[in-house]
Amino acid sequence: MRQANTIEASKADVSTKEGMGLFERYLTVWVALCIVAGVALGQFLPVVPETLARFEYASVSIPVAVLIWAMIYPMMVQIDFTAILGVRREPKGLAITTMVNWLIKPFTMFAIAWFFLMVVFAPLIPEELGRQYLAGAILLGAAPCTAMVFVWSYLTRGDPAYTLVQVAVNDLIMLFAFAPIVVLLLGVSNIVVPWETVALSVFLYIVIPFAAGYLTRVSLIRRRGIEWFDGVFLKRLAPVTPIGLLITLVLLFAFQGEIILENPLHILLIAVPLVIQTVLIFFIAYRWACAWKVRHAVAAPGAMIGASNFFELAVAAAIAMFGLQSGAALATVVGVLVEVPLMLALVRIANRTKHWFPAEAEGKV
Repeated sequence: MRQANTIEASKADVSTKEGMGLFERYLTVWVALCIVAGVALGQFLPVVPETLARFEYASVSIPVAVLIWAMIYPMMVQIDFTAILGVRREPKGLAITTMVNWLIKPFTMFAIAWFFLMVVFAPLIPEELGRQYLAGAILLGAAPCTAMVFVWSYLTRGDPAYTLVQVAVNDLIMLFAFAPIVVLLLGVSNIVVPWETVALSVFLYIVIPFAAGYLTRVSLIRRRGIEWFDGVFLKRLAPVTPIGLLITLVLLFAFQGEIILENPLHILLIAVPLVIQTVLIFFIAYRWACAWKVRHAVAAPGAMIGASNFFELAVAAAIAMFGLQSGAALATVVGVLVEVPLMLALVRIANRTKHWFPAEAEGKV
């Protein structure tokens, strides 16, 4: 039995490597390289970020806005919102995902981050900077995963059709719930952000990419067919998101260089509550699904959606609300830094605990 478990674990590790592209597999490495490149750029060629900072309209950085649209638009194009109609067959999985993402996750993130950043680490972090880090954590908590969850679903042998439903519903809710939750939790944290600023961020980085993605998908499928859309268009579009993300991170760290050089320990301190939150949310959703006898192919991806974050949106919102040089923006990037290795560990846990789910629950309802 032990040998069989070892073989299964080896297979899980191999499938993990095979299921991720070069960008996803080494995302933590790319982010670390962006930190080095960005800090070096800010220190040795400060004219570059200074020049880019001049291109603003209504306090929105035009270069950063373009890069963020490049990150988010390709994800929105992939979502088939007509898939939501198929959820009637298995409502439990969607119910768990929705309740964990929007009734539990944002508030546990706030509580855990506040406890560590404002209480436990208070002697190590100035209060104002701690509040900015807390704001970044709040933005991460209010943005459950949209894109990378398809990778996690594949690696856990998830049901791809159901995962699509979970993501589509998640995106629809995000249109209406993100702003109120962010404003509420920032207000509780005594962090003042005008409603207009939050609304502008939602409009720029959710509504516009959402509408553009939906219209692009519908029009191209109507004209060229679903096979061309999936096999040609999406493949051509695939590199846009990673390129946009990496350039955004380099630019962000070019502005963040002084903070990082003066407070390198802060990256580790920010990571602590983010790691605890990720593991907690995963097990809440995963064990809940187990108790409700939801299929493992639905339960594992559902738990991954809440555990991981739509970090592209969080980074965008942090920059729009607090600026490129803010602690909030730095905190959201730390979320990017820790997410992939942590989520890969949770993928392995999900693959090795499949036996928690009754055999009769493996068949579709």
